[in-house]
Amino acid sequence: MHPVAGLLISYLAGSIPFAYLAGRAKGIDLREHGSGNLGATNAIRVLGTKVGSLVYLGDTLKGMLPPLLLAPVTDTGHPQLWAIAFGVAAILGHVKPIFLMGQGGGKGVATAGGVFLGLAWLPALIALIAFLVVVAVTRYVSLGSLTAAAVLPLALLVLRGPTDPLFPISFAIGLFVIWTHRDNIRRLSRGEEPKVGSRKPQADAS
Repeated sequence: MHPVAGLLISYLAGSIPFAYLAGRAKGIDLREHGSGNLGATNAIRVLGTKVGSLVYLGDTLKGMLPPLLLAPVTDTGHPQLWAIAFGVAAILGHVKPIFLMGQGGGKGVATAGGVFLGLAWLPALIALIAFLVVVAVTRYVSLGSLTAAAVLPLALLVLRGPTDPLFPISFAIGLFVIWTHRDNIRRLSRGEEPKVGSRKPQADAS
């Protein structure tokens, strides 16, 4: 398979708006409910834990599967580098989904988590545990996402070293996650960020 075809397939896979489809199945446009974000957090808030968990699983798998399935069949001598590229394309699809005309995507946390679970499962697992601990202690999903974005490159640095190709990518994606959460950071600094379980719509972190 030509690498460009792999990039296109990965982007299209990432563009599948599971949160939007789950909402439509319930007769709801999630862009008009809760925070308006098409991520797993808003799906859980509006559609319930079961449906939202399925959305999270779908968003994770669309980041995990393209690198794992497409890189081995790509006509190139650099399968790891193309696996990374396919993962980045899937994240881009989630954030800017073509099926919604590039509007209304999520913030890429679940999809990025899927990419790294497929390519570097142990560092990704460490970041996931950090996310769960922070959310359990503070009840801020956004703070958990920001923590995971910081922990992942550190875990890769310690476990694989600075020469691993995934390390600079994880650092760049971490900066991207911080950028997509800039409004959350401002609310956190002002003490205005809603917590999990609050009735006020939360600015989602997925």
